[in-house]
Amino acid sequence: MKKWICLLPVLFIMTLLSAQELETGQDSKGILYNKELTFDFRIHTNGLFAFGVNWGKIRTFYNTRFYHLEFTQLNHPKEIRQSVDYATNSPFNTKSDAFIYGKRNNFYTLHFAWGQKRYFSEKANRKGVAVGMTYSFGPSLGLLKPYYLELIYTKDLNEIELRTEKYTEENAGIFTDPTRIYGGAKFTKGVEETKIIPGGRAKIGLHFDKGAFDEFVRALEVGAMLDVYYKNVDIMVPNVDRNQFYFLNLYLAVQLGRRS
Repeated sequence: MKKWICLLPVLFIMTLLSAQELETGQDSKGILYNKELTFDFRIHTNGLFAFGVNWGKIRTFYNTRFYHLEFTQLNHPKEIRQSVDYATNSPFNTKSDAFIYGKRNNFYTLHFAWGQKRYFSEKANRKGVAVGMTYSFGPSLGLLKPYYLELIYTKDLNEIELRTEKYTEENAGIFTDPTRIYGGAKFTKGVEETKIIPGGRAKIGLHFDKGAFDEFVRALEVGAMLDVYYKNVDIMVPNVDRNQFYFLNLYLAVQLGRRS
């Protein structure tokens, strides 16, 4: 989180520089386009990825109202991917895969929102960058999928075996014992056990559009978003770290699409 906070001064400087490029040389009277369809590719502080689509109505040059649909992965801040080297001395016929110690569930969200994008000025140079702000809010569908590990069990004094298990109260001691973890299980394991946790999200950001008069959209967006759910999301094992019901993220998004 600290390294993302350090980007805020840079964001402020970018805003000032971009604002200086807004000129009065071109008046955008009338509306050149009526609709906008764009796709988002985003990275954020508590997760690996996010993919989204936006479709909206261009009311004026500086005001667009849109709908947003997005699929996101959210992680616990303490997740660390690691592996154990069993390459030469493995007693099993399977390769050891990387895993996240103390992880109990994977968490994904399907998010739908209503939003608005407003430019700070309705006059911009065609070769400059139009600067504005965007905000959205709406419901989220949280998807909680059990996280499975390959655990090492002793059958007798001379024989051991691997068991693919998720976290339970019964195996808590083994699940959190690094010497008993062989590796992570396949991603598809536990898909049928996925549970739904409803919630919501609010998002606000600064929007930088390279060519706001063009048919093709090429924009950059940076901001913050808050996800809230009705109960704690059990991503980590209780005795490893504390779980919470909210996720505060800083994000950076690339937006591509077209206007018509």
